Amino acid sequence: MLKKLSMLLSLAAIVLLSSCSSKMSGLQSQYFTVTPAVLEVVGTQVPVTIDGRFPQKFFDKKSVLTITPVLKYDGGEAVAESVTFQGEKVQGNNRAVSYKNGGAFTMKMSFDYVEAMRNSSLYLRFTVSRGRKNYTLPEVKVADGCVATSQLYRSTVATANIAVAEDAFQRVIKQAQQANILFLIQQTNLRNSQLNSNEMKALKDSMKAVAADNERKILDNVEVTAFASPDGAMFLNESVATGREKNTAKYVRRQMDKAKLEGYLDTDYTAEDWDGFKELVMQSNLPDKEIILRVLSMYSEPEEREAQIKNISSVYSELVDEVLPQLRRARVTMNYLLVGRSDEEIMEQFKADPKQLSLEEILYATVVSEDEAEQTKIFKTAAQLYPNDYRAYNNLAVMAYNKGDYATAADYLKAAVKADANAAEVNVNLGYLALLAGDVASAETYMAKGASAKAGDEALGNLYIAQGQYVRAADLLGAQVTNSAALAQLLNKDYTTAKATLEAIKNPDADTYYLMAVLGARTNNASMLYDGLKNAIKLDPAVAQKAVADLEFAKYVDNAAFNSIIK
Repeated sequence: MLKKLSMLLSLAAIVLLSSCSSKMSGLQSQYFTVTPAVLEVVGTQVPVTIDGRFPQKFFDKKSVLTITPVLKYDGGEAVAESVTFQGEKVQGNNRAVSYKNGGAFTMKMSFDYVEAMRNSSLYLRFTVSRGRKNYTLPEVKVADGCVATSQLYRSTVATANIAVAEDAFQRVIKQAQQANILFLIQQTNLRNSQLNSNEMKALKDSMKAVAADNERKILDNVEVTAFASPDGAMFLNESVATGREKNTAKYVRRQMDKAKLEGYLDTDYTAEDWDGFKELVMQSNLPDKEIILRVLSMYSEPEEREAQIKNISSVYSELVDEVLPQLRRARVTMNYLLVGRSDEEIMEQFKADPKQLSLEEILYATVVSEDEAEQTKIFKTAAQLYPNDYRAYNNLAVMAYNKGDYATAADYLKAAVKADANAAEVNVNLGYLALLAGDVASAETYMAKGASAKAGDEALGNLYIAQGQYVRAADLLGAQVTNSAALAQLLNKDYTTAKATLEAIKNPDADTYYLMAVLGARTNNASMLYDGLKNAIKLDPAVAQKAVADLEFAKYVDNAAFNSIIK
């Protein structure tokens, strides 16, 4: 009996030892390489690549191992997609790993970034199943994170050149008053019905108005151009056109003298008005107009053109009735300059009664004034008098934004949207507010609608920083001398250009100097780092606490010089 019991105990010990030997041991961090070694935020993500290897005689032939990357931070953790491997004797669809030789693998993942991840660590969790048994291996820490320099865009956009809606004021505007005098076929005499047309009456009135106000209205010249229709012989048409030119010029000169309008009278004629003919045909509803236009393109000689068109009998009668009579004419054009109020006159009129100014004059007054309070008053007046125009609201938002009053800027932009939801400048500026809030998706929507604005390229450059597209951002912001441009260049690892940009900024702020400090850290320039931090902390004491937690300065945290600056 004792002998039998001894044998049973021996068998149990063998089974127990066999069971223990099949259990896989924990892995060490030396088996894993993480890229980047210190995690970094790119756009809204923390991308990671892990290259790992299983050592020889590690992977049990009958076990299944699942690896789960976990990014731990204060208050939470982010879990990436797991990867599963299996031993050589497991029936399954996972990647098999040799017990004798081990194996290598690569895992790629990306975590959605949250602010707390600035101080975080990347771990690998291991769960093993063997038959019906499950157990875990010790977690392995493989990396620290995160370098969040890219997130400085939420601060640098505060000093970006956001979109101003410009006025369309023109002090000198070219004006032209025009009238046509029609003639009967092959006739050159001026008919009273044509000389007393509404067009001619308006032209005569304009001549008097220009002559009476030679300070605001300055005559350039008066032009007379006479035409003959392209039907008939060339020599006859030329005679008719010159006769119309001569008679019309005499009449116009008399009208200028009556109006006391002094200036040049320029005359010309066109014997056969094929250009006018083509234009009228294109505008017409003639059934065969495409055939006529094709003839004009195929034949350049006037006689051949006329002959070919006359052959189109179905439409020629309509040309005679509808098109050709309109070409027998003389065109009279008075060209003059309309001179607007001077800067001084605009400001005086605004103070006296802004209602007498046009919208463009009021908006232009903000360019004349250099006083911020007065500019605000002018924009508010424009918004009050012209509530359906978005520009005053937009520019009031710009002024509030530049002061850091983002709530007021948002309110003005809401009013601008009511006036014109599609205005490019308004959408650019809504995009900037979204970037300040870290809402990259909304910023992309707004800035796409605002791409045509003058500030559109700079806005897209800032958006690309937020999206992690650093090459595109640097390209678009390359001509700018701003914190955003320097940030794009730094993230694109173009450190020489970034340094030149930072040094060229006329009014550096705390962000400018902080970027200079980061640049110093990345290029192992300790003096640049320390000088940048000193100046940044002077302008914003909160930078000291920020620098301590920033992994850009990790190797300097224990340095006495570094600590003397941040204390």
